[in-house]
Amino acid sequence: MVSYDKEITSYLESGINLDEARLVQRAKEGDKVALSQLVNTYSERIYNLALRILRNHEDAEDVLQETFLTVVEKLHTFDGRSGFFTWIYRIATNASLMRLRKKKVIFHKLNDETDFQESIESRVFIDWSQDPSLNIYDKEVKQKIDQAINSLSDIYRSVFILRDIEGLSIKETSEILNITQENVKIRLRRARQFLRDFLSEYFQERMHTKND
Repeated sequence: MVSYDKEITSYLESGINLDEARLVQRAKEGDKVALSQLVNTYSERIYNLALRILRNHEDAEDVLQETFLTVVEKLHTFDGRSGFFTWIYRIATNASLMRLRKKKVIFHKLNDETDFQESIESRVFIDWSQDPSLNIYDKEVKQKIDQAINSLSDIYRSVFILRDIEGLSIKETSEILNITQENVKIRLRRARQFLRDFLSEYFQERMHTKND
């Protein structure tokens, strides 16, 4: 009982709520119902995360299965030093990125900071957000935004998705990707700048077409 209470306390200190802490502990002890509840809690979010990274429904389904197989195999190693949410997101993100690398997906490369800054400074930016005709819910605009996100290299896209789409904190993102918080900020800034660059060119062309 003392050991159980210590485990629960450790989980609570990492940010897990009490109900989830109890589920995790029961699942670690072999309770299949508790494990099933954890799977149900995170299935949709894990699938959506994988889909945003991979842009393929079948691959996202595979990552979802891989993630929970890993959870079953590795749950005994979860020690509560990070939140369970962070732990499972790290597994899913790594599985997604590994699948990308295996498929040799070609990304827009932004590996050198100098080259990156030059590419940003060489473009013309416009304030397209002030044009009411450029509605972000427009199908064409949404497709262009997806295209822009897909053009990011995996190291920038993963940070952008976790931080700006999933809404995770800098700290959570750094823990999931196993990088420093400063690196999260740097990659996020570069990703946002690239997306702004990519989309500004598109919106500039669209506004010119509208004005012709």
